This record gives sequence, C-alpha cells and structure tokens, in this order.
Amino acid sequence: MASFTKAAQQWATFARSWYLLDGWMQPPGKLAAVASIRLEGKHKPIYHALSDLGDHVVIINTRHIAFSGNKWEQKVYSSHTGYPGGFLQLTAAQLHKKDPTAVIPEDIRKNLVQELPQPRKVPKKLNEYTQEEIDAFPKIWTP
Repeated sequence: MASFTKAAQQWATFARSWYLLDGWMQPPGKLAAVASIRLEGKHKPIYHALSDLGDHVVIINTRHIAFSGNKWEQKVYSSHTGYPGGFLQLTAAQLHKKDPTAVIPEDIRKNLVQELPQPRKVPKKLNEYTQEEIDAFPKIWTP
C-alpha cells in the first residue's frame, strides 16, 4: 500500500497543471511575474534550474491590459535583427497598437531566467486566446 501512496505523491509532484490567468485591467508586469513563476515551475517544492517542471499557462483578455501612470509612452520594448541598423524600439502604446497581445509575452520573456537553455522552450507552454477564439470554442453541454 505504501508504494501506491508514493506513486500518488510522485504523480502529484511531477504532474503538469493548467493555470488560467485573466489579463482584464491587470498590469503586464505583475501578470508576467505570476505567469513566469508557473512556467518555470518555481512554485513546486522539487524545483531545480536544469529540470523542466513548468506548468501550462493560459492568459485571456491580453488586449485589455492596463498600465499605471504614463507608462504607455515611457515603457520601451526593443529588439535587434542582427544586421547593421537593425535596432528597433517601440513604446508600449505602439506595440499594443501593432499587436494587442504582444506586450504580455515580451514581459514574460524578460522575467524568465536567461542563463540556462531551458527558457527557450518554456514559452511554448504559454497560450493566449482572444475573446473571439473563446467564443468559437466548442461548449460542453450540461443538462
């Protein structure tokens, strides 16, 4: 009987959970902090930096995020193509206007650990769904 208990404990420890986060009027930094902890698996008692223990995170309503103060114009997202003159900078307002769901993944990538090879795989467990996709998703029928 003890082996069943040990097996159940091991399953509960290593099982992948799904977390649903609502981005409605939430600051992207705090939402990204919560999501990155779950994606890396730092909330589990057996966390190790070289192990892939992260859970799946689904974020809805990412186009309705809210910055405090004047951060829409002050916060800058930058990238580089690798070619000369390829340095690009966009404010949060410009990035949100270009793609309303692009701010959250950028903040999550900034929160993930950069020194290890694992974080490149972690964002694959991050899912974002728009309201149209949620409405089009098949509903479970209950009598």
